[in-house]
Amino acid sequence: MIRFQQVSLQRGVKPLLENVDLTLNPGDKIGLIGANGAGKSSLFAMLRDELHPDQGSIDFPARWRMAYVAQETPALDRAAIEYAIDGDAHLRELQAALAEAEAQPDATHDGNRIAELHTALADADAYTVRSRAEQLLLGLGFSLEQMERPVASFSGGWRMRLNLAQALMCPSDLLLLDEPTNHLDLDAIIWLEDWLKRYQGTLLIISHDRDFLDGVVNVIVHIDDRKLKRYSGNYSSFERQRSAQLELMAGMIEKQQRQRAHLQSFIDRFKAKATKARQAQSRMKALSKMEELAPLRAAAEFSFEFREPLSAPNPLLVMEKVNAGYRIGEDEKIIVRGIDFSLQNGQRIGLLGVNGAGKSTLIKTVAGEIDPLSGTSRLGKGLVIGYFAQHQVEMLRHDESPLWHITRLAPDVREQELRNFLGSFNFNGTMATSSIAPFSGGEKARLALALIVWQRPNLLLLDEPTNHLDLETREALTMALAQFEGTLVLVSHDRHLLRATTDQFLIVADGKLQPFDGDLDDYKDWLFKTKLAARNDAAAAPSAPLPGKVAAEPEAAVSLVDRKEQKRLEAEQRQKMSALKKPIEQRIKHLDEQIAKLNARKSEIDARLASPDIYDAANKEELKTLITDQAYCAKELEQMENEWLEQQDALEQLQA
Repeated sequence: MIRFQQVSLQRGVKPLLENVDLTLNPGDKIGLIGANGAGKSSLFAMLRDELHPDQGSIDFPARWRMAYVAQETPALDRAAIEYAIDGDAHLRELQAALAEAEAQPDATHDGNRIAELHTALADADAYTVRSRAEQLLLGLGFSLEQMERPVASFSGGWRMRLNLAQALMCPSDLLLLDEPTNHLDLDAIIWLEDWLKRYQGTLLIISHDRDFLDGVVNVIVHIDDRKLKRYSGNYSSFERQRSAQLELMAGMIEKQQRQRAHLQSFIDRFKAKATKARQAQSRMKALSKMEELAPLRAAAEFSFEFREPLSAPNPLLVMEKVNAGYRIGEDEKIIVRGIDFSLQNGQRIGLLGVNGAGKSTLIKTVAGEIDPLSGTSRLGKGLVIGYFAQHQVEMLRHDESPLWHITRLAPDVREQELRNFLGSFNFNGTMATSSIAPFSGGEKARLALALIVWQRPNLLLLDEPTNHLDLETREALTMALAQFEGTLVLVSHDRHLLRATTDQFLIVADGKLQPFDGDLDDYKDWLFKTKLAARNDAAAAPSAPLPGKVAAEPEAAVSLVDRKEQKRLEAEQRQKMSALKKPIEQRIKHLDEQIAKLNARKSEIDARLASPDIYDAANKEELKTLITDQAYCAKELEQMENEWLEQQDALEQLQA
């Protein structure tokens, strides 16, 4: 069990957490969500004991083994598979101890020690470790040939996959994963999701992939307003609960505003009357003590839209017998061959395929980034391509500002118009003119999207556009693409984005481009039956505690009978309280309605009495009636407001 007790944390001058209390149970699979900068990674650092709270404590069993993904990967000559196995530090210690014991001279040879180490290695599954490491690396997209390559030969994204493999290899009771899907393709994400479902320890994941969270977690912890709020269920369940909370809070605020208005009305009318002075003073104190409810802060909404294309050629592009790939000197490396493909105006295509199949190569060929090795490619007149590559962010000038980037595209447009456009992407004020070097990855990706939107493309080619984007910006992109009036070809590991914005799928498999007759669930089935079948069948259950092992905590020993009895008693208490409160609440509601009607009638009378013609001789009778009605309304209002205050007092005492 993990317990946060009155935890407060401040980084620099910014408070991240204030007096937080939270309990996480053994075996929970928790999704940690919140705005960028809310403190998610800092919370992980506290669990790893790399950061200490300014106040309070975080406790979990000392015997728990923790695994997490390292953020740095040294450029080692060590083979990738050996680097992955290094994640099981205990196993490596046993292997080193055995090697040392066996290297001793015969005179000091300790047979018992060697036998004990062999037994310990067997218990640590040492004799299946290479097979398990191979299955992990295959699942994460490595080929058998790549596993033998040195770590130093891999790019940054592939090294992060190796770090993830290390964390999964480590036998653990607590697994911390910070954005594990950022450097993975869809097939690797589907494999990882399946692996994590079978993980038996306690899991904490930071992720902006809602479908991944829905598939893995059963608890959401939301960091909001420097508090941690626990929700049962997956991300979709959290959204429903959060929406209901916002609606309920809005109702409570409206109710409190009515209460404050009634109190203020009483004070304004009677604070000068001697007979009511004491009551008025009491109401003034009650009003000053009433803590004004703050609404639950919904995530700040961010939205944008793709501007309507200036032209709509049809077809936009035709490819005939195209071989796509790369020229290396005199040699050609064909990745996708025999492409017969045309793009019609308004098509919305999701491009599927396992890692390395050639999706990015195909997109680059369509975008004109690389030339076809053979065949013909014809572009429609007026074609404007908006191309977002996986490494688009790296192509930005980090020493320049957002305004500089967009001015290069539109040198003749007024600066204020460009500033207004950047503001629609949340680049406001000095942020528009500051160097982008300190921007987060998500902010840089948002700028790259803004530059594409400005060009008003009629064909969007998006290759993993959601890398580094938070949930809010992903949702904004989803909404914008759903309303885009041009043609879309999308490669993404974000299944929610694919489902919401595309209506047909093509697949790159076995060196060919062909239609995929099915949806993403069918694609998942296809992956497990073909590309992932061997990995899935051979993969043992994740290295984790045995089932039930974590249930030995004292807190989990409460008997089921006691819990049921406690719940029964709590339900009875709630029913009794509800029966006592109901007539009072109904009376308050009725008084609210009557007071509203009287106030409306009084306003009408006051407005008529303010009219000069009411005092003409011809309107004498109407004037007398209005004055009588005014006195009646005032008297009734006083009585009803007094009763309302009494009923409110009774309800507060009952709740107390």
